[in-house]
Amino acid sequence: MTSYAILIPARYGSTRFKGKPLCMLDGVPMIRRVYDACVASKIPTYVLTDDRRIADVIPKRHSWTDEVDEYANGTERCAGALKHSPLLTEYTHFINVQGDMPDVTVQMIERCVEMLKHYPVSTVFTEMPQEMQNDPSTVKMVRAGDQALWFGRGLTGYGDWHLGVYGYKRNALELYSNLEVTKEEELEKLEQLRWLKNGWQIGCSSVYFKGIEINSPKDVDIWHKQNSQ
Repeated sequence: MTSYAILIPARYGSTRFKGKPLCMLDGVPMIRRVYDACVASKIPTYVLTDDRRIADVIPKRHSWTDEVDEYANGTERCAGALKHSPLLTEYTHFINVQGDMPDVTVQMIERCVEMLKHYPVSTVFTEMPQEMQNDPSTVKMVRAGDQALWFGRGLTGYGDWHLGVYGYKRNALELYSNLEVTKEEELEKLEQLRWLKNGWQIGCSSVYFKGIEINSPKDVDIWHKQNSQ
C-alpha cells in the first residue's frame, strides 16, 4: 500500500545564513511556517534537524534530531533519517520540502506526488523572472517535456526556476547516499545532480509560485515587504 510522508531537512549551521531555520518571519520561526504549510496537505510531516532549538518549535513526534554533521545536503539527511529513525518505517514515498521554503504550497506537494507515479524522483518548477536569471542563488532547470535534463546556477539566460521540493520513492532515497558524488554536484552545490549523473530520471511538473526562497538575511526583508502588501 502506498503511503506518503513529508520530510523537511533543516540544518542550523547554514554556510550563508547561520541559524536560518529559526529566523523570524512576521513573528514566527521560518521552519514552523514551512511545517505548517506542509501540514495543510494532510500528509504526515516531519522536520529532520541537527539542533534541538529547531526541534523545539515543532510538535512532539514530528521532528527527528541527528547531530551528525557529515550530511552533505538535505537529501542525505533524509536518507539518514530513513535509515535510523523509527518514525519513518511505514512510508513508501517521501516528499522533501527544503526548510527555506516558507511559501511552499499544497499544489507543489501534490504535483511531486503525482509525478512519482511515473518517475522514481520528482520535482517542480515555475517560470523564471528575467531579473533572477543572473542570480546564482536561483537554480535554473533545463527540461524536455516533463523530464529534467540539467540543473545549474550559471548565468544561462534561459531555463525554468527550479523550486526546492522533491519526491522520492523509498528505494530511490535509500540508495542515494551510495551513489557517486560527481564533480558537477560539488561545483554547483546541487544535490539533485547526483541523480542525473548516476543515470536516474527526474520527473518535473509546472506550478504557480509567487513566493520566495530564503537564502540570505536580505531575503527575510524581501519576504516581509512582499507579505505586507
